[in-house]
Amino acid sequence: MGLFGIPAAMKSRTSSPLATLPPSNGADRDLPTPRLDLDPGRVADRVRELQRVLPGTAIRYAVKANPHRAVLDVVAALGGGFDVAGATEAAAARASGVDSDALIHSNPVSSRSQLEQVHEHGVRLFVVDSAPEIVKLAGIAPEARVLIRLITSGAGSDWPLSRKFGCAPDDALMLLKSVADHGLDAAGIAFHVGSQQHNPHAWEEPLTIAAQVFSDARRLGLEPSTVDLGGGFPADHEGGAPPFQEYGRAIRAALTKAFGRRHPDTLIEPGRGIVGDAGVLESAVIGVANRGGRRWVYLDVGVYSGLVETLGEAIRYRITTSKDGGPTGPCVVAGPTCDSADVMYERTPVELPLDLAEGDLVRFHSAGAYTTCYSTVGFNGFDPLPTRLVNAEFRPQP
Repeated sequence: MGLFGIPAAMKSRTSSPLATLPPSNGADRDLPTPRLDLDPGRVADRVRELQRVLPGTAIRYAVKANPHRAVLDVVAALGGGFDVAGATEAAAARASGVDSDALIHSNPVSSRSQLEQVHEHGVRLFVVDSAPEIVKLAGIAPEARVLIRLITSGAGSDWPLSRKFGCAPDDALMLLKSVADHGLDAAGIAFHVGSQQHNPHAWEEPLTIAAQVFSDARRLGLEPSTVDLGGGFPADHEGGAPPFQEYGRAIRAALTKAFGRRHPDTLIEPGRGIVGDAGVLESAVIGVANRGGRRWVYLDVGVYSGLVETLGEAIRYRITTSKDGGPTGPCVVAGPTCDSADVMYERTPVELPLDLAEGDLVRFHSAGAYTTCYSTVGFNGFDPLPTRLVNAEFRPQP
């Protein structure tokens, strides 16, 4: 076994979306594409940066963003914990060596079997947003601490998370009371301001609401103690985003404004903000065509094999190529499958070299999150996206 428990030899690319290629020998053109080049050192940089800008706030890395063992090992080594969405993620998190009290299950609606398995892995902190889930938890995890998830608008984010989960403030108070009535610990409030959030002040409104819910809950005899600030911290995608220092400063100010100097315990669930900038997705051109006066560039990676977040052009990655430096023109960028939805950028084309041709390389930067793990399994027979560790000898120091 190699570093981080990864086999030294390449795994089968069809066995797992986390299959790992050998480290680079310097001849990147000879390496198979598509693949994700992942740097654990960049993961460590982001963890430390979040610890600096939000001192005292516990980090619970969102495993769903990239569950590669190298990422989990770095987070654990630096004192972080994990946000898990189910039993498989909980098992992976525990394998990194963290204690169960460093885990939070933040999937608000889960099957009984998943909750039972997560509970067996030692998870005791859960996020819910509806009465039926409280009943489930009471029967499965009677000692659970429970956070109620508030709905947010997601304004300012590239990937809003406001439709599927979250409840209104009045419902949150009612649900906290229900948690206590079922013998569980009504621990507090959770929310998420949307992934790739560009506005550092997006946390202010939900924190103000959370403070009011806390105040109302105390009048009912409850003692909420924790606020889960969710994720939203950005990667360096096209258009940029403010530095983490601005997010930390704005969140600390919002906490003080809402709760005063003695604010509740806080935790965050960064995913993209920790692993996004640690990855570069390298692909190759498989064809170029002119259609109706538009130049189309087809790649060996697409929506179904790692670039799901380009749907609707929601996430726009910074792109470079092996032909950079010459004349460029607007290009539609599409994937390799025969499905017409496999188009990454069409509404807003990408400026690419006009001499880009079959076999040339196209790199998607800050692609460490939601690529290797957020795809189909073998659609059209295309393999899941493998990972190659760069800076493979990196060893995090706590």
